[in-house]
Amino acid sequence: MRGPFTSREMSAGRQIFAAEWDFVAAAGSVDALPRMQGVEIAFAGRSNVGKSSLINALTNRKALARTSHTPGRTQELVFFSGGGPFFIVDMPGYGFAEAPKAKVEAWTELIHAYLAGRPALARVYVLVDARHGLKAADESVLKTLDDAAVSYQIVLTKADQASDAELQTLIEKTAAAILKRPAAYPEVLATSSRKGAGIAELRAAIARLLAERGQ
Repeated sequence: MRGPFTSREMSAGRQIFAAEWDFVAAAGSVDALPRMQGVEIAFAGRSNVGKSSLINALTNRKALARTSHTPGRTQELVFFSGGGPFFIVDMPGYGFAEAPKAKVEAWTELIHAYLAGRPALARVYVLVDARHGLKAADESVLKTLDDAAVSYQIVLTKADQASDAELQTLIEKTAAAILKRPAAYPEVLATSSRKGAGIAELRAAIARLLAERGQ
């Protein structure tokens, strides 16, 4: 397990996300995916876990990723770029969604196909609601990532809505749950898009990953 982030990593994270981030592409099927042009990181999670809010907080853009109180609004893989050879992918939420069953099944299939077969994908940040922890719906995604040997890291969202004691207990419980998973990064990050907690650390984690990839 790596130690705390260095000041250089924290600074690099700030610089990466100080860029002007914009929408570049959306794909509703594997055939519609844009050609690979650099490193991709993806954000996955259950419907209404706060993916879009977290991406907006990371990029300092209030409405870059669409947010909604209606689960299942993101139905495509949405690609964002800050101008360099590095892309953020906002994935459809899995699990509960207010949409027809056939459509939910289609984008769930898209999620798994992308996760298992995209060489440019360097890491998936699997978002987990800090009030609820890992659920059964997360397990199939983690298994897909393990089977495909795609690195992933658990990021707790909405951490401000749990007490310090509850949050620490969940971090320890989650870390223990993923300990033997072959593709899981061992450190669990906790964030709050509303309060800004953990955002700098997540940026630093991404900067560390890109440095390890030679970017």
